[in-house]
Amino acid sequence: MLSKFLALALAASMVSAQTYTDCDPTKRSDCPARKAVGSKPVNIDFRQGKNKFFKEAEGTKLTYDKDLGAVFSIANENQAPTVGSDAYIFFGQVDVVLRAAPGPGVVTSFVLQSDDLDEIDWEWLGGDNAQVQHNYFSKGCTETYDRGGFSPVADPIGAFHTYTIKWTSEQLDWIIDGQVVRTLKNTGIEGCAGYPQSPMQIKLGTWVAGRKDAPQGTIEWAGGLADFSNGPSDGYYQSLKIIDYMGGHKEATEYQYGDKSGTWQSIKVIGSSGVVSSSSSVTSKATTKTATSATTLQTVTSSTALGATNGTLTTDVTTTPTSTTEEVTETETAIPTGAAGKVALSNMAAMGAAAVLGYLVL
Repeated sequence: MLSKFLALALAASMVSAQTYTDCDPTKRSDCPARKAVGSKPVNIDFRQGKNKFFKEAEGTKLTYDKDLGAVFSIANENQAPTVGSDAYIFFGQVDVVLRAAPGPGVVTSFVLQSDDLDEIDWEWLGGDNAQVQHNYFSKGCTETYDRGGFSPVADPIGAFHTYTIKWTSEQLDWIIDGQVVRTLKNTGIEGCAGYPQSPMQIKLGTWVAGRKDAPQGTIEWAGGLADFSNGPSDGYYQSLKIIDYMGGHKEATEYQYGDKSGTWQSIKVIGSSGVVSSSSSVTSKATTKTATSATTLQTVTSSTALGATNGTLTTDVTTTPTSTTEEVTETETAIPTGAAGKVALSNMAAMGAAAVLGYLVL
C-alpha cells in the first residue's frame, strides 16, 4: 500500500511544474521592483465588502456576505475564483480568518509566493473536515516532494479559524488559532529544501483539483472527483491582517532583487528617499549548504483537533524579524500511518497551491 500511495503522490506532483511568474529575477535582470506593503499594517474585513488591496484574477466574480465575508464560489470544475495582492511583504505575518469550501475534489488555498517562486502555503481539501495541509517551495523546485505536512483542526469546513503564517529570516511558523503547529528553521541549505526568503505577494483562492482531466494521483490527493450536482461549493474569507517586516528595516516602498541569487541578503529595500539598505547589512552567520535532505522541519501535533473560534484574530504580532544567528541541527519528521498517513503521503507530492492548472496566475 505504501508504494501505491507514493505512486499516486508522484502522479499528483506533475502539475506543480506549471507554477508561474511574470518575471523571475534569478533568471532575468530586467524584472521590475515590487511595491511593498510597508510600515503600516493592513487590516481587511471582507464583511464590509470588496477591498482594493487585492486584484481579482480574470474570470473571478466574488460576492460579499455581511456575516461570512468574501464568498469564493465554484459551480463547475472550470471555475477558480482567485485574488492576489499587488503589494509584497519581505518577511512578516499574515493572519487569515476563513472557512474552507466543502466537497471532494475542491481545494481552498492561502498562499504567499515570490517572483522567483519561493512559496509558503496552507491548503484545505473539501473532503477532509479534520485537518489542514501546509507546504513550502524554494525557487519553484519540484524535484522532490518531502516538505508537505498536515495538522488537525476541528471542522475547518463548517467553522471559521484563524490561520497564520509568521515568517522571518530564520524561522517560519504555521499557526492555527494562536497555536504553532509547525516550525521550519532556516539552516542555509540550498536546493529543493531551501528556505523561502524572497519578497512575496498574497494569494487567496478556491479551485478544483478533482477534475475529470486531472492526473489520477491529483484526483486521489483531492479526495475524488468534484461533484456540483447539488449546487456550488463556497469558501469564505472573512478577514485578514498583514504586517510587513520589511527585511528588518523601518520603512519600505519597494523591493528589488540586487542580483540573481534570490537570497534575502541580496534584496534591496527601497524607501521614500531611495535605497534604504541592502538586507545584507543585517548580520547573518548562516552557513550555505547543499541540500541532501529536507530543511529542518518540526511538526507539532496533538491528540485532539484544534477547536473552532468565532473568527477573532488571536495571534501575537512581532513587528521586526531577527537575523539568523546560529545553525540549527536537522531533525527527522515521522511519517504517520493509517488514514492520516495516506493523506500525508499524498501531500508529500502535492503541488504548490499557486500552481495547479495555472488557475492562480494573476
